[in-house]
Amino acid sequence: MTPELSIVQLMLHATWVVQAVVALLVLMSLISWAAIFRKLGTLKRVRARNDAFEREFWSGTNLNELYAAAAQNARQAGPMERIFASGMREFSKLRERRITDSGALLDGARRAMRASFQRELDVMESNLSFLGTVASVAPYVGLFGTVWGIMHAFTGLASLAQVTLATVAPGIAEALVATAIGLFAAIPAVVAYNRFAHDIDRVANGLETFMEEFSNILQRNLGSHPPQHATASASTF
Repeated sequence: MTPELSIVQLMLHATWVVQAVVALLVLMSLISWAAIFRKLGTLKRVRARNDAFEREFWSGTNLNELYAAAAQNARQAGPMERIFASGMREFSKLRERRITDSGALLDGARRAMRASFQRELDVMESNLSFLGTVASVAPYVGLFGTVWGIMHAFTGLASLAQVTLATVAPGIAEALVATAIGLFAAIPAVVAYNRFAHDIDRVANGLETFMEEFSNILQRNLGSHPPQHATASASTF
């Protein structure tokens, strides 16, 4: 590409509308790439912490010890550990109130875990809507810049007596740059959105499975104690 038709030169000589569209698309692309890298790191940490806690949970460690560790390490804990802590906290509070109905105890623990699960899911899905917006809107923003640039180019040609390819090419080229940058912003956002949505679904399925398994453990524990001991503290686990 000659210097006269380089992308930088085309943008410098483009109309202010096309320049504004390109600047907006570049900004959207930069923000989406920052969100992509941040989300990659977040999901990697989530999977690692969930796997570590799940291994510890099924290693036979006492539930009260796990709960105490989760309470002390709340900031560094993963979603699975925080969900477990929410369920244990509510279960222990209900037993301390001397509630003997096993159904009420289990329902309370499940509601607490479900609320915690929804909070964790909201955190994992943060910035995902922005990527979806960039993926769907960026091509149309670029197309708007292209249409505007082509309109401006043909309007300028109306005053010329003779039109050649050399006179048409710069105006058309600067207009098409907006579409190219729109696609450059949209394609990574589409790929990242689909990948992250799939990864978050897998994590969510794992968390729901854990909640069901933990509920079964609580239910079996309640069934293994006589009714007169149902109000014992959580230290009986």
